Amino acid sequence: MAEITVDMIKELRARTGAGMMDCKRALEETGGDMDKAVDVLRKKGLAQAAKKASRAAEEGLVVSYIHHNNRVGVLLELKCETDFVARTDEFQELARNIAMHIAMANPQYVSRDQIPQEVIEHEMSIEREKAKAEGRPEAVLDKIVQGRMAKFYESVCLLDQPFIKDDSKKIADLINETIARLGENIVIGRFARFELGG
Repeated sequence: MAEITVDMIKELRARTGAGMMDCKRALEETGGDMDKAVDVLRKKGLAQAAKKASRAAEEGLVVSYIHHNNRVGVLLELKCETDFVARTDEFQELARNIAMHIAMANPQYVSRDQIPQEVIEHEMSIEREKAKAEGRPEAVLDKIVQGRMAKFYESVCLLDQPFIKDDSKKIADLINETIARLGENIVIGRFARFELGG
């Protein structure tokens, strides 16, 4: 088993924002493998975030982001449980990062449950017809359609999109990691994206 050094713990803490002891335990659990330790902490963070998801998020802030070419702007409502957390640098940075992401990635909805059912059904029928036209066997059509729908959700749902600064994380992961660090539920209320001539 690899020796777990203080430098390794510090590096993992810098990468994840997790506590020192959590970082040490994750490194011990993975035999010193940094990437696997990040995954362990993310999974634990997601578990912590799930516990907090039922708590009301009535505070927060509205942030604006204007893209450098002044042709795209975003207003984002990001909510948390307390005004104290809303004023933290980490929460404000999360809000700015999400607003910038919206400007660049142009999502249509916050989450899958906001997509009208008729839009989902229409998209599924198109993907089914495409798969049939490609000569795919009937037995695997459902699986193919589900795989392609995941790509569709990724293109239109903010929470499903890979973060533009780090595509190894989805926006939902980014939020859940911040929930784990700040200890409060965080939700995206709504957003509006404006594009000149759009």
